[in-house]
Parts: sequence; structure tokens; C-alpha cells
Amino acid sequence: MTTTETTARLSGREWGVRLVLCGAIFLEGVDVSMMGVALPSIQAELGMTPGALQWVVSAYVLGYGGFMLLGGRAADLLGRRRVFLCWLAVFVLFSGLGGLAQDGWVLIVARFVTGLSAAFLTPAGLSIITTTFDGPRRDQALLVYGGVGAAGFSLGMVVGGLLTVLDWRWVFFAPVVLALVILFAAVKAIPKSADRAQGRFDVAGAVTVTGGMLLLVLAIAEGVWPALAGGLALLAAFVVIERRAAEPLVRLGVFRVRNLVGTNIAALLFAASFFGFQLVAVLYLQQVLGWSALETGLTLLVVGIDAVLAPTLTPRLVRRFGLIKVTTAGLLSATAAYALFLPLDHGWDYWRLLPTLVLLGFAFALAYGPLTIVATDGIADAEQGLAGGLLNTSFQFGAALGVAGVTAVATLGDTPLEGYRLAVLVPVAAGLLAAVTASRGARRRSA
Repeated sequence: MTTTETTARLSGREWGVRLVLCGAIFLEGVDVSMMGVALPSIQAELGMTPGALQWVVSAYVLGYGGFMLLGGRAADLLGRRRVFLCWLAVFVLFSGLGGLAQDGWVLIVARFVTGLSAAFLTPAGLSIITTTFDGPRRDQALLVYGGVGAAGFSLGMVVGGLLTVLDWRWVFFAPVVLALVILFAAVKAIPKSADRAQGRFDVAGAVTVTGGMLLLVLAIAEGVWPALAGGLALLAAFVVIERRAAEPLVRLGVFRVRNLVGTNIAALLFAASFFGFQLVAVLYLQQVLGWSALETGLTLLVVGIDAVLAPTLTPRLVRRFGLIKVTTAGLLSATAAYALFLPLDHGWDYWRLLPTLVLLGFAFALAYGPLTIVATDGIADAEQGLAGGLLNTSFQFGAALGVAGVTAVATLGDTPLEGYRLAVLVPVAAGLLAAVTASRGARRRSA
């Protein structure tokens, strides 16, 4: 069946759902990536210390990673449409608050709540996709959805550079405009049948898993290692509670679904490799080569070729070779991209960077969407929000691990350049482990 034949069966309402949800995941990707380019300007105007500035990033990760599982289950129990619309409105309010901030603490609070809104918004949107479409249409929708999300992230670095030239506050105001358009469209496009309001809420499970996630993200993102012990203790208590709960927040049996655990591990490692590499690349380009934020963003623009490849090339490869093999090829492409970056020096120009960036574009196109499909395949409709929450939690923890890893390794070098060379080994190792994990899934599926 061709892509045209698959998408031709979509009704007008289904096209509307796809456009709205792709817009939402694009918004989330843009919002995350624009911030990194604007941080120096934010620091200069608000007079924030380097430690306080780090919290602009870490607060978002704490809100997003800490509440993701809770957000996914809330979508299943309270209604996916209701949760999606409510938290998109919250995103509008607090992104706007960030743009109006005159003090650093206000900006940090705004970023925390924005991350919190994404923790509810993203799994709700993903579960609406997976329950609205079925069969080949579902796979096609998820491939496009994943590609648009990845494109939002890569294009956001360019958009962030352009907006920062005008005023860093537009990095917050521009998402407000886009979110309002999506919100008004979503009210009409997403059917009320997307709601699944039933069952009871597992309060004890929600408290322990959210607290555990928050402490673990805090430990990883900020190096507050006593929080690690507290987070692990709360997660252990969560497992005990879930085993005994009549209607658990996370049904532990879901982890027996084929490929679920392996796919989430691969997603975690993929995110760790990319976010770690992105930090090294941005610091190298600006601190070693002396490029501006705008030049850096424009250089990374080529990664956005995944926006074209994901909905066109990837579906054909999936039909020909299968999801797991295409995912593995994408992860190997990412590993090769990082490896090409290892011999970086003071004399590099754009053309030396180009092969790495092109391979990363292919990696996102081949890996991101298929990972999303495999992570939600075989999951009952009533637990699609949970599956989406698990996947996005893996991405967030991977991002925190990757950034922490390259930061720690970079300090081992005698010079910044030497430190960055050593730090690139972290994404190379993480990418290779992700590919091995995915390929093991291929062998199990063929067995």
C-alpha cells in the first residue's frame, strides 16, 4: 500500500487531528531548543549568576521529567482531550509569564510550570494519535508526528537565534502565539470521543513516582547526589504500592509487552547521545571557533532535513525492512555522526561539520518516529497515555544523563578543545549502545 493510498482514507476531521497534534509536538520541540540560544542574553539582562541561569534549563527538565508518568496516566483517566486542552492553556499563560519576567526567579518558576504543562500535554497528544488511527494509518501518523517533533527541535535552534537578535523575550512570546492558534484549532478538531474518563486515581502511586522522578532528575541535572538515594527509595516504594493497588497508576504487567523495555532504553540512550552532543557542539562553535548564536543556529539547520525525510523516505523503508531495522539504522547513523566529530580542532569550518549534521538529520528521520511506534505497539487503548508517558520520560532522563555526562567528561581536558574531544566519546558510546539495544529487539522479533 502506498503512502498516498494510506493517507487518502483520512477524513477531514482526522486530517484536523493530525495537523493539531503535529503542531503541538512541533511547539514542544521548538520551545525546548530555542531556550539554549537565548541564555546568554537572558543572563545579561536579568543579572543572573551562572548557577541561577542553569535553573532556567533544569526547572523545565524537573517539571517535564518528574511529572511525565503522572501526565500520561491523567490523560487515560481524566480524558485525553480535556487534559490536552487544559494544559495547552497553561502553557500559553506561563510561557507568556516567562517573556514578561523582570526577575530570574519568576523566569525559573515560569519554566518549571511550562515543563509541567508539557508533561501532561505531550502524552495526551500522543495517546490521541494512537487511539484515533489504526493499522497503517496509525504508523503513518506516528512517523509524521515523530518527524515533525524532531524538526521542531532542530529548527528551534535557528528560530531561537533569529528571535534573540530582536529580543530574548520573543523566545517566550512566539510560542504563545503558536500555542493559541493550536488551542483554538484543537477545540474544534479533537473529538470528544478522545476522552476516556473512567476508573480511580492512584494517589499514593502518583505521589511516590512523581517525588521519585523529581529527585532523580534533580540528582542527574544538578549533581545533588543525596537526592539520588531519596529518589530510588521513593521508586522502590512506588513498586510496592503498584503491586498492591486495585487500579495502579502504572500496571507493572505493561513492562511485559514485547520490546517495550528495550525500546524505552534505546530512546533514553538516543536522547542522551543527542543532547550531550548538542551541548558540546554549541560550546565548541561559540567558545572555540568564536561563532555567534545566530551563526550556530544556522549551522545546525541542516539537521532539519528530517522534516522532509520522516514523512517521505521513512515510511517506505519501514514497509521494506520493518520498524526495528530502520530504527537501528538511524541509531547507527547517529553514532557515525558523533564519531566524525571526534577529531575537531581550531581550524574547522562549516564543510567539516556538514557530514555530521547530515547524518544526524537521517538519524532523527529513521529513529524518532519508529521508536514512537514500537513503544506504543501492543498497548491497550486505555493505557496509551501511560505508554506515551513512559517513552517521553525516557527521552527526558536521557537528555539529563547526556548533558550531565558530557559536562563531567569535558572537565577532564587540559583545554576546552581537549575537553570537548573527550566529551564527544559520551554520545558515541550512548549511540552505539542504543543501536545494540534496538538490534536485540530485531532478533527477538524474528525469533
